[in-house]
Amino acid sequence: MCDTCGCNVTPGNRHLILGQGKLSRAADGKRAVTVLRGLLTENDHQAAHNRGHFDRHGVLAINLMSSPGSGKTALLEATIAALSSEFRIAVIEGDLETENDAARIRAQGVPAVQITTGSACHLDAHMVHTAVHELNLADLDIIFIENVGNLVCPASFDLGQHHNLTLLSVTEGDDKPAKYPVMFRAADAVILSKTDLLAVLDDFDPARAETSLRQLASTAPLLPLSARKGVGMRAWFDWLRQRLAEHRERCLRGETRRPHIQPDGIALHAAET
Repeated sequence: MCDTCGCNVTPGNRHLILGQGKLSRAADGKRAVTVLRGLLTENDHQAAHNRGHFDRHGVLAINLMSSPGSGKTALLEATIAALSSEFRIAVIEGDLETENDAARIRAQGVPAVQITTGSACHLDAHMVHTAVHELNLADLDIIFIENVGNLVCPASFDLGQHHNLTLLSVTEGDDKPAKYPVMFRAADAVILSKTDLLAVLDDFDPARAETSLRQLASTAPLLPLSARKGVGMRAWFDWLRQRLAEHRERCLRGETRRPHIQPDGIALHAAET
């Protein structure tokens, strides 16, 4: 199990291995592997339950992932400011500590639930399930789940979302997709954020960033924008509107959509056993 980042056991799934929990017993000498597989299986079951809950209410769930400081919360603030009269939005925020980001979202006039993960470097479906119970899904169209800033583990855990959105900031290297392929393969769309800084960050080449993304056989759209300056936001809003329209049609047909969960990332966890 991963004993360095704490991603094996989270506040959401700890009950499964403690006391008389479902995974509290395992064969001698195989506990780590058995518990890891069990936790991932239980996570997937909970994620399916979460997704079914969203689908019954016609709510589109989007998981935002990136490295720390890429602008996820700023993107949400700008999106809420522009679209809150068009869509009913709520946010689930994930951080190791503090309610800082949830407070920023609430200041925009929409509900936000903060999840503090302690040492866990990602959200899991159990934590999201608990947070969802603090929201009234009947009053929502879209839920954004802002994951913990991390370019590895979040890509490997289904939360019950329908789409993954990955942010790549121009303050990072343009080879990030090549360095972190698990994360960028999971993306249904990639936002190139903070593009207003390109004028002073001439070592970041958007074309190289897109080449790195395409070399992963990814067809995800790359959407360059600056949330702070309001540049390039129309393409992002159009993408979001289209995903919601598709989601509503699927719900009418009794269908759902699973995100691109990456088994390579799960193998990285297993390698720590």
